[in-house]
Amino acid sequence: MSEQGPALVYRLEMRDVVKTFPGVKALNHAQLKLRPGTVHALVGENGAGKSTLMKCMFGIYKMDAGEIYYEGRKVTIADPLMALNLGIAMVHQELQPIPERSVAENIYVGRYPMKKLLGFIPVVDHEAMYRNTAALLKEVSMSFDPKQKLGTLSVSQMQSVEIAKAVSADCKVLILDEPTSSLTSHEVEALFRIIESLKAKGVAIVYISHKMDEILRISDEVTIMRDGQYIGTWPAGELTINKIITQMVGRELANLYPPRHNVPSEPVFEVRDFTSINPRSFRGVSFNLRKGEILGVGGLVGAQRTELMEGLFGIRAHSKGSIYHLGEEIRITRPQDAIRKSIALLTEDRRATGIFGVLSVADNVSIASLDQYLQFRVMLNDKKIAQLVKDNVEKLSIKTPSGKTLIQSLSGGNQQKVLISRWLANDPQILILDEPTRGIDVGAKYEIYCIIAELAAQGKSIIMISSEMGELIGMSDRILVMCDGRLTGFVQGQDATQENIMALATQFS
Repeated sequence: MSEQGPALVYRLEMRDVVKTFPGVKALNHAQLKLRPGTVHALVGENGAGKSTLMKCMFGIYKMDAGEIYYEGRKVTIADPLMALNLGIAMVHQELQPIPERSVAENIYVGRYPMKKLLGFIPVVDHEAMYRNTAALLKEVSMSFDPKQKLGTLSVSQMQSVEIAKAVSADCKVLILDEPTSSLTSHEVEALFRIIESLKAKGVAIVYISHKMDEILRISDEVTIMRDGQYIGTWPAGELTINKIITQMVGRELANLYPPRHNVPSEPVFEVRDFTSINPRSFRGVSFNLRKGEILGVGGLVGAQRTELMEGLFGIRAHSKGSIYHLGEEIRITRPQDAIRKSIALLTEDRRATGIFGVLSVADNVSIASLDQYLQFRVMLNDKKIAQLVKDNVEKLSIKTPSGKTLIQSLSGGNQQKVLISRWLANDPQILILDEPTRGIDVGAKYEIYCIIAELAAQGKSIIMISSEMGELIGMSDRILVMCDGRLTGFVQGQDATQENIMALATQFS
């Protein structure tokens, strides 16, 4: 559609949008106004309705009430294809790649360039598709081979391909839902350059993120939502991180991290010369973990932190090394071995390897401890399971209509609390938490920090992987730093700075 000149104040407007799911009013007269050539940040706690509003704009959800105006005229967006035809593209928070197809096929899925075979048989023009993809990737400074199978790429590289896919649609409105959650710092900078070039072309960009520094750096305007309602819109230059947080959560957060009262004591867990069966993964790692300690694990993408923890939990094989628990050498070759030794692992990707999306909150809480709730060794005691779920919902302040609610309908922060409660049901003494606050808002983060601090105060031993420097520094008693599969050093919590952590994180051999 053609630009309507100076009269076009807003590229797209959403007015009084209402959307209800069973037991939850997700959107309550929500508003959004997008100007051409600007980045409009949409922020709020998990469950505030940000993604739901965008899915209404993109035609994934049908609004119960409300209106959408696109370039000055009222439109009804019935499905994503209609949104794409209007010029609206979306990069989703949860990637949905087709791993067995090429980069080019993933970019052009559903809209392949066609040609006529023998003058009348329509077939995909692969040559044009690969040529166009190569030009597109060059335009957005990505060096992938268009014919490379998508499944061979890392999660961050797949996210980059999704962004390239949205750019290829020649859109006028681009929705970016948590686009940097899996990107390296280098890839984030590349994304920001793409965003600046799109702004220069007049594209209106919706930017959803929980990373406050990114929001203030890249946004022109900021709309804040809370509990499905529109709170307000401000020029980004008038806001600070504290102002945004106060409007998001409806209260002041005096500190980003809670006070901690844990006192680390004697070592309870020790790892010696732990080496992966994969020569390109972790090797020669030795460390100990004390009772009541929060041991942070830092490092850059590719440092093999997750792989190390999965090895200790028995998910990945190791070629040599020893593990000691309470002074006794233990053998862990599968997760059941770790669970029996009172070790728990909260995985990095809650959707892929954490939640059972088609099961209820109750099922997800109890699934790792069902052996404790058997009657006569063959029947589950539903009453005890219901009490377990009720206790955890109250203790961890999980926001859910009921224990029977499907977990996939909860916000990311509440899903994470369910996963934590799943492991707490086994009363583990050692908890490995891999990116426990990834993709959740500051309010939910604070609640999870409080849970971690309380567990440590009770004498539980915590290993916490985090890619956020502030989180590592604010929550850890000690920080173990890795680079390229090796342990490069430790930083005591009171001495931790971004500079000395980064010095160890970049200490390549």
